[in-house]
Amino acid sequence: MNLSSEHCNISDWLRLEATVKASVYTVAFFFATSVTVIIVTIVSQNLKLKKEARYILLCHHLLCISAYCGLGVVFQGMRALLANSPVLMCWVVFGVQLSVGEGILFTLALMAVNTYLAICWPLKSLSFVDSVKYRVLAGSWTIIIFKNVCLFLIEGTSPTQGAVFKSEPLCPVILNGSAARAIGMVFLFLLLCIILVSYSLIYQEGKRAGHFNRSNIKARKTVLIHLVQMGLHVIPTLIFIGLGKMCGLFFFVLNLVLFGVFAFAQCLNPLIYGLWNKELQSRLYRWMCCQHVVLCLSNEAVFENALILKN
Repeated sequence: MNLSSEHCNISDWLRLEATVKASVYTVAFFFATSVTVIIVTIVSQNLKLKKEARYILLCHHLLCISAYCGLGVVFQGMRALLANSPVLMCWVVFGVQLSVGEGILFTLALMAVNTYLAICWPLKSLSFVDSVKYRVLAGSWTIIIFKNVCLFLIEGTSPTQGAVFKSEPLCPVILNGSAARAIGMVFLFLLLCIILVSYSLIYQEGKRAGHFNRSNIKARKTVLIHLVQMGLHVIPTLIFIGLGKMCGLFFFVLNLVLFGVFAFAQCLNPLIYGLWNKELQSRLYRWMCCQHVVLCLSNEAVFENALILKN
């Protein structure tokens, strides 16, 4: 992003935009993290769920969402408060947030592929997925980090060393050049194609096996909700990458509207991909009942101790 006042005199707008985004990220962070903690706790306390690839991917996906929102609070907070942070620090925070954001979409693609294998190849997929699940996750992060580090080095070598360590009130971003945006769009389209092809094959298999008949509203609704959620993730991101950063009130409003849609999708992810699951719903109910019983017993113990001390 070019923040030069001669080229684009919108520093006040950028600070206002950062303030709004930091506030939205804060709300999204607390909501997503709360649901994430509950789901991760339920999965980690059950040996059967801990071994299943879909729940490992789900927990990984939710942790990426929480980290993405948390880093968004940090980066946009530095811009909103005019923290005068070094350019290199701004680039690192933004680069890590971007990588975690790509991890969100990457895990969604892996979840879609895993669901396709479980439905279309139920006998062969179990042993195969169990043997490669951690290697696939490690390979995914290797690809994301390698891509962004290479782009970081390409764009980061253009300024002088003094400019990199210089402090900027409005934290500039990195990976906003034409090459980075083009590679980002290709990366996004590739993951989107994997997700759409997986869901298409899942739908065809479900229709053939009778899972998507008129009586099974739940299955059809699940696929529809997931596709709508994909649209809320991908469409704002594509417009962001395609437009880049442009001046003017219209683009400022458009940026905030797209960001609001994207943040809304992030908040809904833990519910749609987590608590929409029947098994997690039932275990959540039992977990909450157990927590209620523990709380009641704890309160009862405190009350008894108070009576003993009083007497």
